[in-house]
Amino acid sequence: TSSHTRVGILNNPSSKITEDNTAIARGILAAFLTQNSSNLKSFLNKLSKEETAKSLAAGTKIVKFLIPGMDGDTFEKKYNTLGLDLIKTQQMFCQEVLKLLPGQMAVISNGR
Repeated sequence: TSSHTRVGILNNPSSKITEDNTAIARGILAAFLTQNSSNLKSFLNKLSKEETAKSLAAGTKIVKFLIPGMDGDTFEKKYNTLGLDLIKTQQMFCQEVLKLLPGQMAVISNGR
């Protein structure tokens, strides 16, 4: 609700990182990098639904879940070129710097 609030996401998966099991994580990252905040919020709400996760696991392409107004070409290009190294780096940061266990979630706040 505030223009002074920022949100970021770090991935800390508990299983081996593969292209098949990172579709949602890569979709979130690609959306953060390519979309405006209103489209981003709507898209993240759609990605967070259980039926979306099941559909992606069954082989549905992530572009089927884009919402009207999103820059689909830019999103798809970023999604397809995001390597797994970024997620592995985030996982290493979570576990080595933040001392989280694999898969453990946390909220980190850096505010006044």
